[in-house]
Amino acid sequence: MEITQIRNATIIVEYNNVKFLIDPWLGPKGYMSGFDTGINPEIRQPRVELPMSINEIVDVDAVILTHIHPDHWDIYAEEAIDKDKLIFVQSEFDKHYLVSNGFNNVKILSYDGFKYKDITLYKTSCQHGKREIIKPICDKIGMPYDAMGVIFKNSNEKTLYVAGDTIYCDEVKDTMDKFLPNIVVLNLCGASVINGEKLIMNKQDLKEFIQTYPDTTVIASHMDTVSHLTVTRKDLKEFIMINNIQKILVPEDGEKIKL
Repeated sequence: MEITQIRNATIIVEYNNVKFLIDPWLGPKGYMSGFDTGINPEIRQPRVELPMSINEIVDVDAVILTHIHPDHWDIYAEEAIDKDKLIFVQSEFDKHYLVSNGFNNVKILSYDGFKYKDITLYKTSCQHGKREIIKPICDKIGMPYDAMGVIFKNSNEKTLYVAGDTIYCDEVKDTMDKFLPNIVVLNLCGASVINGEKLIMNKQDLKEFIQTYPDTTVIASHMDTVSHLTVTRKDLKEFIMINNIQKILVPEDGEKIKL
């Protein structure tokens, strides 16, 4: 397999010769304001430009949208992706959102698996921040709370787990124990709301994860792009060096990782 880090949580996964674009956030640097409910709301985002052309990014077989938050899907993606392109989503709510915006080939992933071109895709559960704290905030501002991760399985490839926007929680542990993935993509910038509560993993989450699953190769994603981050690539690399960790990759935007 080959994983290309595009920007933020936007990656391309080439798995068993099938190309998936995940969470396309394709707008130019600084086109949108920071989130009012997040830290650093005065910082415009994305903080950086895309590392390649949008046409190159959307030249894939299918799209996976883990959730419809505005740093994972935007009007630029909506305009660039062919309306007949196959798009996988987590729920009827997200499907309705895309269909109402003109997309014609939207499928909902399930926990039981969806077969596509000899690859089985499994929806996995997340906590996009502690549910009891973050969900009420999302409800108050009218933003859906739920997100998903995805397991990729095929007999010719190692098992891949794209964990999605989640903290380290029982749902992640259950997925790891059930599927035993060899390679895991973790969103690790520690994005946080105004009260300091994290929405996705930070260095402490990563430390707990690798202590529990030391043989798993981790790829760090969702870095250096949103306004409300608390962990940078530089921070992660220092953490890796200090702790002498061998199995964490921290790709730059535009970098390809062959596994």
